[in-house]
Amino acid sequence: MTFPIIDLHCDVLSRYESKRLNFLNDVDLDTNLTNLRAGHVKVQAFAIFVSPDIPQDAKLKSALNQIYYFFEHVVRPENHVVHIKEWSQIATLQAHEIGAFLTIEGVDFFAGDIKIWHIFRQFGVLNIGLTWNNSNEAADGVGDDLGRGITDFGKEILRLNNEHNLLTDVSHLSERSFWDAIEHAGYLIASHSNAKALCPHRRNLTDEQIIAMLKKQAQIHVVYNPPFINSEKVVYIKDLIKHIDQICSLGGKAFIGLGSDFDGIGSKVVNLETAAQHQNLLNELLKHYSEEDVRGFAYQNFMNHCPITKGGN
Repeated sequence: MTFPIIDLHCDVLSRYESKRLNFLNDVDLDTNLTNLRAGHVKVQAFAIFVSPDIPQDAKLKSALNQIYYFFEHVVRPENHVVHIKEWSQIATLQAHEIGAFLTIEGVDFFAGDIKIWHIFRQFGVLNIGLTWNNSNEAADGVGDDLGRGITDFGKEILRLNNEHNLLTDVSHLSERSFWDAIEHAGYLIASHSNAKALCPHRRNLTDEQIIAMLKKQAQIHVVYNPPFINSEKVVYIKDLIKHIDQICSLGGKAFIGLGSDFDGIGSKVVNLETAAQHQNLLNELLKHYSEEDVRGFAYQNFMNHCPITKGGN
């Protein structure tokens, strides 16, 4: 049995910027087109991530380079990859088509200029995380907490996200920023985070945070990155499933999804090394959960709770 996959996070675009890899079948890409088809991925989110090490005056150029790769190499007609610019387009995908949408992983390249939000919305961005691990003009990140939380500039971004039915991603926020997002964001998501109760990595969510997300009907997409799963040298699919179990135990079964972080992680879960192997996780989940539950984790939970089902576009 196979299920279509909606994966909320990969780092193909930043990988391309640094290495110019072939999206079609490059073995150095976890999320190449061949692997997406083999893994039955129906919708893939492509993150725009600009390294904090890049000089500030070069960050916008880096983001634009990644946009160029997305349009030039990913969403080409011959690839049968469709650019999803509005949530409603997902439901119109044909059987042979894959949907692809853009996300932002840290707004450093905005440099405090809200006009950049409007420009990148025109490019079709549908999910914005204010920070990566570092802090910036919009908010404090999980690895660089200045005690500010989300700034006035960040709240302006959240207002626009709410108005235009964009998701606001909490996966990299500091704790204070997280709680500010809970208060101010209308459409929340954790695109690639696990449960801190099982693995105390700074990028994971506490039970209190998970419960707060669920009260907001916000989705939590588990991440395949071994250091976010446990501290063992070798990590297995069964270890990742424990995080799904934990979120379910807090009442989150209907809000769990997948956020692989492929092409952004240095080590891999055994038998879950590329996008071609998503079904290995689902097959293992079927040993513990019903077909309906697994279908939810794979894609249906996202479709049930994305902004289109809440009166959005």
